Amino acid sequence: LRPGELIFLIGGNGSGKTSFAKLLLGLYEPAAGEIRWDGERVDRTGLDRYRQSFAAVFFDFYLFDELSGTGEDRDERARRYLRELQLEGKVDIVGGRLSTTSLSQGQRKRLALLSAFLEDRPLYLFDEWAADQDPYFKEIFYRSLLPQLKARGKTALSERRR
Repeated sequence: LRPGELIFLIGGNGSGKTSFAKLLLGLYEPAAGEIRWDGERVDRTGLDRYRQSFAAVFFDFYLFDELSGTGEDRDERARRYLRELQLEGKVDIVGGRLSTTSLSQGQRKRLALLSAFLEDRPLYLFDEWAADQDPYFKEIFYRSLLPQLKARGKTALSERRR
């Protein structure tokens, strides 16, 4: 994986895309072989540091109301993402928290995407993120949001069903 790459994991249901993603993120331990990061083997002593390189939104995500990420401009960046994801007016930022997470599944997944973007990690993984989105937001995801990550030098892996 190299900075600024967009990588799509493609396969049918049950083909192992999510299992591979969890293995890559260090959530599953490999039965054979090894994961290397910057030329170094990732072992148990460096596993937490390795995992901190990723922001991920899995298909079965959990959404926290507290904003992740740091920086003085975090809340403003969150508000910008709320506008871009057309959630402004449905959700507000109050004291570093989302005012609500009681939304449709597609809207909740957009909030999970906002949280991942705020983490500002070098690698992003999206596990069938577009599956719960209408065609309009699928278009925004693939034609706007992923290219924005690439332009910022981020690596993004996204699953797509065949």
